[in-house]
Amino acid sequence: MADKSKYDTNPLDPDYVRRTDDVWGARRGDSNNGASVTEDISGATREMGRTPNEQARRDEKSEAPTRRYDQPLSSSYPSVFVPPPAHPPASYGATAQAPVAAATMAQPPSSRTVPGMNLPENVTMVLPYIPFYIGAILGAVELFLVPRSEVRTRFHAAQGLALHMVILVIGFLLRFASTLVSNTLGGVASVLVGVASVLFGLAAVVFLIISLIRVWKGEEHHLSPLDDATRWLNEKIEPRK
Repeated sequence: MADKSKYDTNPLDPDYVRRTDDVWGARRGDSNNGASVTEDISGATREMGRTPNEQARRDEKSEAPTRRYDQPLSSSYPSVFVPPPAHPPASYGATAQAPVAAATMAQPPSSRTVPGMNLPENVTMVLPYIPFYIGAILGAVELFLVPRSEVRTRFHAAQGLALHMVILVIGFLLRFASTLVSNTLGGVASVLVGVASVLFGLAAVVFLIISLIRVWKGEEHHLSPLDDATRWLNEKIEPRK
């Protein structure tokens, strides 16, 4: 029968209890002296290194190392009364692309040929702003012919078409009002409404010419009140395949 080692945990071993009591008794004795002990493979105990605080507790005349508190802490704990900093929500979709689109629109138009129209880009971008509703027809044609990859050309085509539609609606309402006032009230009221209609037509022509010049020079020309109409026209009018 093979010899049993000290660490044989067989509960049938008659010496198991005695050896266990001896080992734990030795550990308790060393622990009372303030030393940390460990047991090696042979069963003997040896003393391990003590920390400065353990050494000070063992020697009553010695003192633990002093810790300095006059130095500021590298970081403080966050206060529960101070709310965390708010982070702005991430921008997605058209909002995130708005600065890029604005920067693109502000660039001077080039003389490269635009697919679908076979005209230089600087020409296709100003055609929708030609007065007397000629620009409206050309803007609609560009939206039907120019591919969506030509972002600047399609933007000005849709914006020019939307601008002409607004001018057409307001001009029609003024002419209708002039006719109605002339047939009912007449006199000064009819003259004033007629003058307002003529002035609006002149102002519309001047504004279209200014828009044409600004786009030709490469200046940013973005009409915010027409954003919804411009976007709708650009999305709904599909280019020819």
